Amino acid sequence: MPAPRHLSPLGLTLLLGASLASAATTLPETSVNADTEREEDNPRVREVSTATRTSTPVRYVPQAIDTVKARTALDYGNSSLGKALEGIPNVSSGADTRFDSLRIRGFDASNDFYLDGVRDDSQYTRDLHNIERVEVLKGPAAVLYGRGSQGGIVNRVSKAPEHGRRSSIEAQAGSQDLRSLYADLSADPSDTLSLRLNMGNEDSNSFRHGVDGNRQLFAPSMRWQLSPDLDWLVQYEYSRYNRTPDRGIPGNPLTGRPADVSRSTTYGDIQRDYIDDRAESLRSRLNYQLNEHWQLRHTLGLFKLDSEFDNTYQTAYNPRTNLLTRQRWQQDLNTRNLFNNLEAEGDFATWGLEHTLLLGLEFGNQRRDPVLRSARNGSVPSLDLNNPDRGLQHNGPMPVSSNNHTVVDSRGVYLQDQIRLNEQWQLLAGVRFDQFEVDTTNKLNGLSEKQDDNSVSPRLGVVYTPWREHSFYASWSKTYSPVGGGLIGITPGATGNTNQTDPEQTRQKEIGVKSDWLDERLTTTLAIYELELYNRRTRDPNDPTITLMSGLQRSRGIELTANGHVGGNWYVRGGIGLQDATIVKDNNGQEGNRINDVARRNASLFVTWKPQLGWYAETGLTLVGERFADNQNTIRLPGYGRWDALAGYRTRDWDVRAALNNIADKTYYSSATSAAQIQFGDPRNLVVTGTYSF
Repeated sequence: MPAPRHLSPLGLTLLLGASLASAATTLPETSVNADTEREEDNPRVREVSTATRTSTPVRYVPQAIDTVKARTALDYGNSSLGKALEGIPNVSSGADTRFDSLRIRGFDASNDFYLDGVRDDSQYTRDLHNIERVEVLKGPAAVLYGRGSQGGIVNRVSKAPEHGRRSSIEAQAGSQDLRSLYADLSADPSDTLSLRLNMGNEDSNSFRHGVDGNRQLFAPSMRWQLSPDLDWLVQYEYSRYNRTPDRGIPGNPLTGRPADVSRSTTYGDIQRDYIDDRAESLRSRLNYQLNEHWQLRHTLGLFKLDSEFDNTYQTAYNPRTNLLTRQRWQQDLNTRNLFNNLEAEGDFATWGLEHTLLLGLEFGNQRRDPVLRSARNGSVPSLDLNNPDRGLQHNGPMPVSSNNHTVVDSRGVYLQDQIRLNEQWQLLAGVRFDQFEVDTTNKLNGLSEKQDDNSVSPRLGVVYTPWREHSFYASWSKTYSPVGGGLIGITPGATGNTNQTDPEQTRQKEIGVKSDWLDERLTTTLAIYELELYNRRTRDPNDPTITLMSGLQRSRGIELTANGHVGGNWYVRGGIGLQDATIVKDNNGQEGNRINDVARRNASLFVTWKPQLGWYAETGLTLVGERFADNQNTIRLPGYGRWDALAGYRTRDWDVRAALNNIADKTYYSSATSAAQIQFGDPRNLVVTGTYSF
């Protein structure tokens, strides 16, 4: 494994901090404001933008949306997206160490990630240190975001410059040699210009033998009020994550459960295996206020990913021989996404009806260049399950098995109207038209193939507010997933009709109630839904080259969430989800099976006592029911409950806290990507964090 190049976070902190300070004029005096502190402590978010692309109170969004502040995950030493979203009702992580992967309401959302509303569907592991909060919009979202989003989307809202904001430096240390140093620096060179810089470095080992990782972050941003009516936000982010891949442990087909092995046992080539993701993102947003009622927004997003890996991992376990078969793959992946978005938003009234109208145009160009090399079948040494000899390596040839170049061009136009009929009734209606083109060239044989699709995605919702504190809603929405739109690319010259199939279609019906309690300090959402992928691609059992659009996957469920300030110094966040996600129609023997890595029930509840200054504490439970590791339902993952807690002390300038994860040291399984690759959850571990603000 090549040695990662480590940044010197302390040196960068001092150098860039001095640069910002020298550029800035005298900063305005800041004081500890009780209301501001309370809002930072409060897990509730009053307004969201992901669901409507306008700033809308959560109560008036006719669809369930969950919000997690990144700080709540980072305090426990969790810097990955999957861990940050643990416990959200009917959301589950399916990630291995290669890239982020989630299921929302039973449907795969691996390609439904966004950063500040810009598509971010490349395969890598995302960093939370430059993120303010994560918004999970549940259900189809193609009406505003285009293809995909069968179960929902995940939008990361990044940290942006704020005038008068204090700077901070944070150090963290913990179990498994966790150590990090991050800086969040702010300056205001003038009344119209604000700067912010987030940067740092994290090193960690693992309870898994031979597994370690290093993260690096450099993320400057600028907000410039060019005129009273024109605001410009520019954000850049460079992140790197160099780590040892770990595909977990296999399931035992005789017992139907994960193999009975030590939590520390690994089966890869830890001397040589590595994954190195280097991601860059540049985003520009211009907001022009035309008049009191109308504004124009232009958003430009450019993203690049260079990802390399060399990975030896297990593919199957034979309990009769006690041997694990393995494969070895190498990949050099380069992706580039460019998105242009122009929106007009306005408020007006007609015939006594109040409208918030949104009209948008989106143009996207994506390129993906993966080069894959693989060992010949059977040439990678197998390992004994209980006594693996990790010195057994594959040293044979690694011929190129795939070398494709894919270009995707997408164009979309959408219209949304939020209509206020009167004090009690509101309507949300939207429609989007998309053109999608994918063109892939196989560089090994020179074959090229191009496919295109057109689609219309509607959404309709109604909100009824008979009392000020309670809003009842109902909604219907639809989305589509064209060939080549998920992983980006098709196989030129593929046999049969693989590349010619119609898009998969997903529709959702949802009803619910959103309520405010305790003088609007506590917010709850109760949602009931049915979500169907009603023309799922399946293989013809008589001719595997023929793809049939006859499959049906359905998820039905109910969710309840609660977040807010319950009184005094007490806060609460949590929820519970119940769902039945199954394959209803299938041609390949999976009819009636449950969807892999989806529990019938999951829940979380965290209670926090946090005065404005001084001592504070938090404790909580995360519960996940049993799941299957594969769609064949051969390996069952037992359910689990995990208990975590945190305690700290803060002054105006200092905040020191200690978090203890998995207090009972419960052995559990956090996710699975197949019956042969099951991930252990972390054992008991301690994380100590210190933050100095100035």
